[in-house]
Amino acid sequence: MTSKKVKWSWSSALIGAASATAVTALLNAKPKDPTFHLISISFTSFKLNLPVLDADLLLTVHVTNPNITSIHYSSTSMSIFYDGSLLGSAQVEAGSQPARSCKLLRLQARLDGLQLAHHASKFFSDVAKRQMLLDAKVDIEGAAKVLWWDHKFKVHVDSHITVDPVFLDVIDQENKSQLDVFVA
Repeated sequence: MTSKKVKWSWSSALIGAASATAVTALLNAKPKDPTFHLISISFTSFKLNLPVLDADLLLTVHVTNPNITSIHYSSTSMSIFYDGSLLGSAQVEAGSQPARSCKLLRLQARLDGLQLAHHASKFFSDVAKRQMLLDAKVDIEGAAKVLWWDHKFKVHVDSHITVDPVFLDVIDQENKSQLDVFVA
């Protein structure tokens, strides 16, 4: 039996250890839910549709992507509810966001005055209290590229926002997001 002497190489050992560490870190990196915060609401226009008034708004939303990879997402629509009824919607344009970054999105929204008129007594009560509770829901779909693979994802966001209906100041908000990553 012949025995071969194996030559030890520190550089090969270090490269192997570094590669194993990098692969382990990538495999163990768990996707984290993005965060969403409504920063401001402002009126952009009013449209008179007798006997009610429709309103166009600009919503400024702060979005944080805490993940180690950039994301690309498709356009979608956010539904805005008041007292359980659909009050309007805001368009989310398709886009992307770098890894571990924050971004401000400006969303055009339209509120239906007729729907608000159906809740007139509650609305006037909220104006008197200067607190109005709105709910918003959105599903955002996209892909995150890790190494050579695109991983599709879907984020569902539920927001409960208290605003001052007179000055449109955001008083309080609770945002919950649920991230689902699809491995294909």
